[in-house]
Amino acid sequence: NPAPLDTTHKYQNPTGTSSRVKKSFFKSKGFRASIIPAVLIGYGVSTINGNGFYSSYDAKNDIRHMFGNYTNHIDDFLQWAPYLEIPVVLLTGVESRSDRVNLGLVIVKSELIMLSSVYVVKTLTHIERPDGSNNLSFPSGHTAQAFLAASIVHTEFRDKSQWYGIGAYTLATSVAAFRMINNKHWESDVVAGAGFGILSAHLAYLTHRNRWGRKSIGRDVGMVPAYFGNGATGISISWRPKK
Repeated sequence: NPAPLDTTHKYQNPTGTSSRVKKSFFKSKGFRASIIPAVLIGYGVSTINGNGFYSSYDAKNDIRHMFGNYTNHIDDFLQWAPYLEIPVVLLTGVESRSDRVNLGLVIVKSELIMLSSVYVVKTLTHIERPDGSNNLSFPSGHTAQAFLAASIVHTEFRDKSQWYGIGAYTLATSVAAFRMINNKHWESDVVAGAGFGILSAHLAYLTHRNRWGRKSIGRDVGMVPAYFGNGATGISISWRPKK
C-alpha cells in the first residue's frame, strides 16, 4: 500500500512571505472612488481661461452665441433637487442602503467636506467670474452641491434601480449648464465642481465607520398597548436597531 500523504505542511508558506494576497492599488476602494472625480477636476483645471482643446473662453463664446443675454435663477433652487429624491423614494417603500441616522451623518459629513474644500480652492485660485462680479469662480459651488447630492442618491439606491441615480445626475448636469448660461461660471468651474461634489460624497462614505445595510429606522420602531398599574393604560414605544 502507498504511504499516506503528509499534509502537516499543506498550508505552510515556504517563501516566508505573507500568504494573504495584497489587493492591487488600482482595485482598491480609494482608487475607484477617486478616479472619476480626479478626471473631472483635472479636465477642469486644463481648460481654465484659454487653455485646452476646447477652453473656457471657447465655451463662453458658444453659449453667449446660443443664448444671448438670457439668464434665470433656477440653478439656485435646482442644486438641491437631487436631495428631494431621497424622501420621495423612501415614502414609496424603497429602502436605502443606509439606515436613516447613518444616511443623515453621511450627508452632513459630505457637505462639510465639499463646502470647506470648495471655499479653500476658490480663495486660492482667485479666478474672476465670467460676469466680473467677484474672483471666486473656480470651482462652481452650485455644481459641486448638485453632484454631491446626486452621488449620494446613486449610492443609496443603485441596488434598487439605476434610474434613481440617472435622474439625480441629470438634475445635477442641468445645474452645471445653467451656471454657464447665467454667465456665473466658466466651463472649467462646473466640470471641476462636479468632481469636487462626487469626491466629497465618496470620501464621506469611505471614512464612515458605521455598519451599512440595516433597515430604515421607521421599520425598527414598535408601538404596543401597555398597562402601567393603578388602572392607567397607554402605548409603549420602543426602538432598536436591527442586527
